[in-house]
Amino acid sequence: MAKNIALITGVTGQDGSYLSEFLLAKGYEVHGIIRRSSVDFRERIAHLEGTPNFHLHYADMGDSMSLVKLVGKVQPTEIYNLAAQSHVQVSFDAPEFTADVDAVGVLRVLEAVRTNHLEKTCKIYQASTSELYGKVEEVPQNENTPFHPYSPYAVAKLYGFWIIKEYREAYDMFCCSGILFNHESERRGETFVTRKITLAAARIAQGKQEKLFLGNLDSLRDWGYAKDYVECMWLILQNDKPEDFVIATGVQHSVREFTDAAFKAAGITLKFEGEGMDEKGICVDGPAELVGKTLVEVSPDFYRPTDVVNLWGDPTKAKTKLGWNPMTTTFEQLVEIMVKHDMAKVAADNAADNIRKMNLAEYLEKGIVK
Repeated sequence: MAKNIALITGVTGQDGSYLSEFLLAKGYEVHGIIRRSSVDFRERIAHLEGTPNFHLHYADMGDSMSLVKLVGKVQPTEIYNLAAQSHVQVSFDAPEFTADVDAVGVLRVLEAVRTNHLEKTCKIYQASTSELYGKVEEVPQNENTPFHPYSPYAVAKLYGFWIIKEYREAYDMFCCSGILFNHESERRGETFVTRKITLAAARIAQGKQEKLFLGNLDSLRDWGYAKDYVECMWLILQNDKPEDFVIATGVQHSVREFTDAAFKAAGITLKFEGEGMDEKGICVDGPAELVGKTLVEVSPDFYRPTDVVNLWGDPTKAKTKLGWNPMTTTFEQLVEIMVKHDMAKVAADNAADNIRKMNLAEYLEKGIVK
């Protein structure tokens, strides 16, 4: 039996790390693409390095020749294109870079497969996004809902979605898009709102931060657990024919609800007062020194030029055709997992800081440093 060989772009990210673990457990040979950098961003996959069937290669989504050479060398049976500039706010600041990686990057992957004559043997998964729906025209959103992208990130991703569909029809390639709704985890980047919230809750509970500033608390999202979502990515490529699927939980929550749940998991009960820019989250129960204090405020700095406020996915197709269970981990469990992780992280950081301070005090006392 031929060996399954997966090539993952964006392997160092949240989804890439979980997908690598998932595929290795299924006996795959897994190859990941990394970019050369003076700063090491491999902490999410560090535990996998040295695993016999796990290999890393230098290449870049902006360099077509590096992709062509790597695909030819690895000869993958499946490609998971997870690489992207995936921060919506950053896409307004760096729209050209976002377009090059998130749009043209998809084309480069497709052409690398064709250049190596692997159209009939290599399946391709494209990580698409619920941001395609943007200024939503239907609630909840499914595979037939019209797209209305509302950010440079979403517009770039829309090109990626359509070029996958075009190559599927024009060249009879097995390439599909998974329209991913928001999926979070303890491995989520700290600049994303959910991780920002869980880290702030942990820091405030442990006296390392005074307040959390957020944008639109009324924004509605369909949040799932990234570890569950990578299974659906794999199932999409195991389907009898190439199709696009919404990957979502079908349950919706506001940023306010996520914030409330995160602080509660950290031992703090909030009461929200006011509206819009004047809304505040006040501690009504928790550590005595926090009761009565305003711990959450709204800041205009975190409002986007165009803001998507109502994303809610319908996973019916993935559930019925692929047998995928989007609710393996509930919203409440997801928040608890993230807060538990960040409570431990903050505690460890505090302990490390105390050791550094003790060492510095000892060095000063001995006159080693001045």
